[in-house]
Amino acid sequence: MNKGKYYITTAIAYTSGVPHIGNSYEIVLADSIARFKRKDGYDVFFQTGTDEHGQKIELKAQEAGVTPKAFVDNVAGEIRRICDALNTSYDKFIRTTDDYHEKQVQKIFKKLYNQGDIYKGYYEGMYCTPCESFWTESQLVDGKCPDCGREVKPAKEEAYFFKMSKYADKLIAHINAHPEFIQPVSRKNEMMNNFLLPGLQDLCVSRTSYKWGIPVDFDDKHVIYVWMDALSNYITGIGYDADGESGEQYGKFWPADLHLIGKDIIRFHTIYWPIFLMAMGEPLPRQVFGHPWLLQGDGKMSKSKGNVIYADDLIDFFGVDAVRYFVLHEMPFENDGVITWDLMVERMNSDLANTLGNLVNRTISMSNKYFSGKVENKKVGVDAGAEDVDADLARVLTDTYNKVSRKMDELRVADAITEIFTLFKRSNKYIDETMPWALAKDETKRDRLATVLYNLSNAILVGASLLEPYMPETAKRISEQMNAPLADFAVLETCASKQDIATASTLYPSGTQVTQTPEILFARQDLAEVMEKVEAMFAQRKSEACEEEKSGMDEKFVELAPKAEITYDDFDKCQFQVGLVLACEEVPKSKKLLKFKIQVGGGTRQILSGIKQYYKPEELVGKRVMVLVNLKPREIAGQMSEGMILSAADEEGNLAVMTPERFMPAGSEIC
Repeated sequence: MNKGKYYITTAIAYTSGVPHIGNSYEIVLADSIARFKRKDGYDVFFQTGTDEHGQKIELKAQEAGVTPKAFVDNVAGEIRRICDALNTSYDKFIRTTDDYHEKQVQKIFKKLYNQGDIYKGYYEGMYCTPCESFWTESQLVDGKCPDCGREVKPAKEEAYFFKMSKYADKLIAHINAHPEFIQPVSRKNEMMNNFLLPGLQDLCVSRTSYKWGIPVDFDDKHVIYVWMDALSNYITGIGYDADGESGEQYGKFWPADLHLIGKDIIRFHTIYWPIFLMAMGEPLPRQVFGHPWLLQGDGKMSKSKGNVIYADDLIDFFGVDAVRYFVLHEMPFENDGVITWDLMVERMNSDLANTLGNLVNRTISMSNKYFSGKVENKKVGVDAGAEDVDADLARVLTDTYNKVSRKMDELRVADAITEIFTLFKRSNKYIDETMPWALAKDETKRDRLATVLYNLSNAILVGASLLEPYMPETAKRISEQMNAPLADFAVLETCASKQDIATASTLYPSGTQVTQTPEILFARQDLAEVMEKVEAMFAQRKSEACEEEKSGMDEKFVELAPKAEITYDDFDKCQFQVGLVLACEEVPKSKKLLKFKIQVGGGTRQILSGIKQYYKPEELVGKRVMVLVNLKPREIAGQMSEGMILSAADEEGNLAVMTPERFMPAGSEIC
């Protein structure tokens, strides 16, 4: 059944460095949507790629002592390798250094210039190199870039400008008429209230202060603004031609059905890009989804800290499909997700090894033990109670497709996976209810035993079929062990829409011979062993980063005025323990305070700490910190604080929360 075309894109990855797992999350998310749509009957085109121009890359190449092209060739190769390592099924990997893309960007720029939407002027303002963005003084936040919080520098140069305000009212009208255009709704409100409604300024769309970019072909002192270059990939990659001779693929797939991007670049995709398209006379994408961030629970990922997690790391520890499950399942629809090693081990053991892996292994093993591997649906000798149990399992598996499909239509991928695992959990419960091992002891209930194992096999097959877009290799391995093809989505959809429980309950071919020796899908992990390896990995990286940082530099030190001596007994009165940060939030109306919920041993306590200017709350959730726990509670800013978090500070005012060098359980004594 062909449901029509579906064109999905990711933001193209910037080639200033190799992406960490938070960056890689997006390609896995897009892949799961693309795979689901393909199985659901859509003609899918899935595009990703790399963004390779700009001042930041020019500087990085200079530091590395190579040409910009050699630098981006290396990084783009790594990015594509990571996409492949995560088993993503993209149809097109575009690079903005591709000749056809560069030529079309030049054509687009000239077309917009010729029709009066671009004009030459003069720019003076503040420039953020990492974001490739200009800002006025009034737009800065505490004197820094409002997007990334980094330092900005004065910039003054001749430039071309795009007349953004000319199309602002048209874009506002489009957003109001198409409530689905920007998702989630909070992102739409942000764009409308913070940018569109206050009024748009004309946008600088060229630079002269660096050379690594696509030249303006009629004024080669200028290179084209990197965002105009990068955003155009969505149409150049499928055959757009600014001269009006676009290819058949462009006519088929544009407008895009979904631009999947990070929330930090929502403005470029929902304001700049739609306005560029309006000026070009092209349709706007149907939807832009600004997904939240995947954060590391034990603090912000940093090369200097040595704690950056890459996709390769997680694959080495847990395997590709387990990594795909982690990043998809742990990301909420609208709020940032948190990934920690503790949580990954827990998910590996409870969800993957137990709920799914053990279900498949037990079912196949019992089929081999009791029926030499032959799975048959007898449906005879069933008492009323047993029929009720069977019917309930059948209803759950029949309804699962509809529930998953609805969640995917809303881009609630984590919730869709939860629905599939609800079916697996119901199947495990079915084993407890029917007790096959007890049925096997009664020869008169042999047919009932056969039916129970058939029902389980059928439920597993349906669940694995729905799981395929998210964990394709796992679904394949289950299919091979069950010796049956995965169910077609069209069949599942028909059964669900018609509530055809009878058909849904008999999708697994009766009489099938399962594999004789079921393989373990997911091996249980020992948290202590995992953390020992993780700490060793991070220690090595931190050492390498420190050596790199210290190269050619003298070691710094801090001198403090000595305090009065204390005795050992004085020190022994202080009780220091490791605390696990369960939650962290800003204290209203306070410029300095963060409020923590910290687990110490088996209990929790509330602690206030004046470190707001050094950390964002989400950076600290999941972090293990050093706590003075027997400090007398006191009221601060109207709230009680029950302890003190220990930090280190240098002469320049930089602050770092003190953390254990190795994994230590919450409550461990610091002595």
